[in-house]
Amino acid sequence: MSLPKFVVKTVVADRLPELLKCMPKAELHIHIEGSLEPELIFALAKRNGVALPFASVEELRRAYAFSNLQSFLDIYYAGASVLIKEQDFYDMTRAYLLRAAQDNVVHAELFFDPQTHTARGISMDTVINGIYRACVDAKVELGISASLILCFLRHLSEEDAFETLEQALPYRDKLIGVGLDSGELGNPPEKFARVFARCRALGFHLVAHAGEEGPPAYVWTALDLLKVERVDHGVQSSKDAALMRRLAGDRIALTVCPLSNLKLCVFPTLADHNLRTLLEAGLVATVNSDDPAYFGGYMNETFTQTFAAIGLTTQHAYTLAHNSFEASFIDASAKQRHVDRLNETFETFH
Repeated sequence: MSLPKFVVKTVVADRLPELLKCMPKAELHIHIEGSLEPELIFALAKRNGVALPFASVEELRRAYAFSNLQSFLDIYYAGASVLIKEQDFYDMTRAYLLRAAQDNVVHAELFFDPQTHTARGISMDTVINGIYRACVDAKVELGISASLILCFLRHLSEEDAFETLEQALPYRDKLIGVGLDSGELGNPPEKFARVFARCRALGFHLVAHAGEEGPPAYVWTALDLLKVERVDHGVQSSKDAALMRRLAGDRIALTVCPLSNLKLCVFPTLADHNLRTLLEAGLVATVNSDDPAYFGGYMNETFTQTFAAIGLTTQHAYTLAHNSFEASFIDASAKQRHVDRLNETFETFH
């Protein structure tokens, strides 16, 4: 699904933020546990009798001063400790999907980390059914479709990943793919080559975090050993010209998360972000919120802040939205319906 010959006319500058908010879009890089807002964390902690190491919502928010990925993960896993019952996972997912629908996200592919929960004695059944049930309800009530991608925690062993996969297989019909997340440095993609081969044989879509803090070599390995169809983050790819040509030529999508990159100090300022470079090199880059409760912005906020900082244009807006549908794992007819709606939206702004 290459970019169609759709003439994108420039809109006046003061209408661009409105267009960014109105245009339909898909979100392909959202960790559902990372959408857990402090208010809901405290509500679930109270409901489940979980003691938190923070006295208030305000104190928790103040702790969101991250210096790198690991400093974020420490807070992230603490927040996830309040998720115990199926209803907790439902409420968390429901809250994200309500917010996403308000931002005109029409399709989302949700990452979830079962090992974060099974290690605490929470069953796979509880995790998957809570998240999945919220997705089913949102389709009917909000008109937003959502699919689940099970992520392996790369700081754990491949044996642990295999055990997690076996626990998840009874719920195969509720999952569209598998991914790889958590601390990248020191945990290269090849560590999980065997379990990804198993997932590929089972027919799962494959994605992996690579090239966020890790080097371009991690992106090459994710492509050549893990055989991923999308690269999550991938911003370090711009340091390798051959890799950039490979990604553009094979139309391997990057699920870029600008506010996350800023918050985790991947780039010193948002204006320094390389999203424009990726787009102008012909890569299928997309914009996503990653862990919006922690990084300060859901989809529309991510778009508007990024466009203002980098100076992106109407054409970039169209390309990013179109890329999000092209890179999604929905069927061709659904992609076309969303692109038709995207075209209609842009026509109304001319």
